[in-house]
Formats: sequence, C-alpha cells, structure tokens
Amino acid sequence: MFIKKLLKKIDTLARREISFGKILIGTVLITILTVASVIVARMIIVPSFTAANNDYRYQWHRVANQQEWKDFKVKYQGSNYCNNCHNEQYKKITESLHSKIQCENCHGAAIDHPDNPQRLAIDKSRELCLRCHSYLAYRPLEYKELEKKTIRLKMIKPDEHFPDENMQCISCHDPHKADFK
Repeated sequence: MFIKKLLKKIDTLARREISFGKILIGTVLITILTVASVIVARMIIVPSFTAANNDYRYQWHRVANQQEWKDFKVKYQGSNYCNNCHNEQYKKITESLHSKIQCENCHGAAIDHPDNPQRLAIDKSRELCLRCHSYLAYRPLEYKELEKKTIRLKMIKPDEHFPDENMQCISCHDPHKADFK
C-alpha cells in the first residue's frame, strides 16, 4: 500500500512541468548551502593552526597546545646523556662502527633513568640486530654516512647464520665495539 502511494506521488511530480531555470537555481542554492555548511563545520571542529614567529616552513603547529608539548615528558635522552655515567661504554661505541646508533636503540628509553628505572632493560634479542643486519635485496651493502670511512655492512641471512633462534648475537659479538668478543 505504502509503495503504491509513493510510486503515484513520484509519477505526479514527474508529470509536472518544472522549468530549467528553477532547477538551476535550486542546484546552485544547494551547492552554496553545502559549501557554507562545510566551511562553518570546519571552523568549529578543526583547531586553528598557525606558525610560531611567522616561520611557516618549520614551525607550523597549533599555538593553543604549546604548553602541552612543553609539559610532555621526553622519553629518549640521546647518547650524550648516557655519557655522564657510562663513559667507558660511550667511548667504545663512539669509536666503533656503531657510532651513529643511539644507546637507547638497544637499552630502551632513558626517561628518568637512573632514578626510575634504576636499571634499563637491555634488548638482547636476535631480532634487534636483524633490524639492521638482515640481508634484504633493496638495502645498500655500504654505509657512507660515517665521518671516518665508508664501511661494508655485515648482512646476514638469518636462516643460514646460526639459525638457532635462541642464540643471541651478543654471545659472539660485542655491540659496543661492533666486532667479535
């Protein structure tokens, strides 16, 4: 019953003569209202962004949340932070082929170390070493970013180089010297 009434109404509307001008005006009005609605909704929903110090190249951010970022606790301190207490390891690694690798890549985020946690958990897993040393066809075999020299990366195929998954790389290799123990 409902469908019959609906079809009859549609048929009646279709038979009416509506001029092209009225259709065009209606379409333009709907388009203008839609665009205006989107603009108003965007102004309400999306926070305003601006550039600090009028530097639109590098400092594009929401000025309203600057304090949030100032209060945000920095997790990673960098290798220089570690040097304050761990001079010997710091010296070894900065003189090795791993000199560009930050301590926290293996030792985890320092956050409030040494207060909390007193000791950092060390990732000794094979997977950690394989992030850089696993042979991948697209990875370059030479690393040219070191100041001292270009080095040939030691890539391994995990299923051929000590395939025992329980074997840790640090059993044979010293990561602070990037060499055998």
